[in-house]
Amino acid sequence: MQNLAPIALFVYNRPLHTERTIKFLQQNELAADSRLYIFSDGAKTNQDDEKVTEVRAIINKTEGFKSVKIIERKDNAGLANSVIAGVTQLIKDYGQVIVFEDDLVTSPHTLTYFNDALNRYRSDEKVMHIGAYMYPLKAENLPQSFFYRAATSWGWATWDRAWGNFEPNIDILIKQFDAKKKSAFSIENSMNFWKQMQEFKKGKNNSWAIRWYASIFLKGGLTLNPSQSLVNNIGHDGTGVHSGINDIYNVIINPKPITQFPEIIEENREAYQVIKHFLANRKGNMVSRIKRFIKEKLTQYFSK
Repeated sequence: MQNLAPIALFVYNRPLHTERTIKFLQQNELAADSRLYIFSDGAKTNQDDEKVTEVRAIINKTEGFKSVKIIERKDNAGLANSVIAGVTQLIKDYGQVIVFEDDLVTSPHTLTYFNDALNRYRSDEKVMHIGAYMYPLKAENLPQSFFYRAATSWGWATWDRAWGNFEPNIDILIKQFDAKKKSAFSIENSMNFWKQMQEFKKGKNNSWAIRWYASIFLKGGLTLNPSQSLVNNIGHDGTGVHSGINDIYNVIINPKPITQFPEIIEENREAYQVIKHFLANRKGNMVSRIKRFIKEKLTQYFSK
């Protein structure tokens, strides 16, 4: 395959997660032909310094790729700034990029999926983002891959033409939304996407991902997604920057390659409805919510 996209991997202070993420990436069919760039953020506190050092010992031994380049920051930029800067640099150098964080295990076919899709939709302006994660949907009749409006951040890829539309300024983004757009953006209020925008504005989160999705949405863009996830997030154990402790989004990774891609560039209505139903019901009934809350608190207590 020609024109393979470089891989950007963002790591911080989780050595075990980082080791697993790299191990699964190495098992990808296209790993040996792909360039890997690992961005290691500097420690925010003295407490984090030891873990950052452990992570750097792991990443500096990484093999199995066409090339491996380590970018170590002395200071702490934070995840959002690290992702934005790293993606922007590789987009500038290569015109495309595949992005992972340090808590994602992948299928052996994940890189193939990304590169196939990047090549297939390179000139389709409406397609702005390729995601590898999909919720644990209970629908057997969805196509292997489909277009949808929202962007997932657990393993993704894009091109320079799309990333050029990224607007980091939350004020510029927010003022473009009216009531109708807020509802559509939030999948008819079944997901807290608009709340995430407001919380960013208030300084309660520092998400690059919600601003990227908003940038795509406001341009009328679409995202490509697999109906069965090609990645699983192993960071929902309380160790992540933005991840709590839960198994709502846990998935069984698709063991098969994606060989079918949509011909028509429009949102898949059936997939949209299935996703909306999942999001609206993802937390379960009150009993399920109480059990999950207790489990989270116990896990937090015993992990101290």
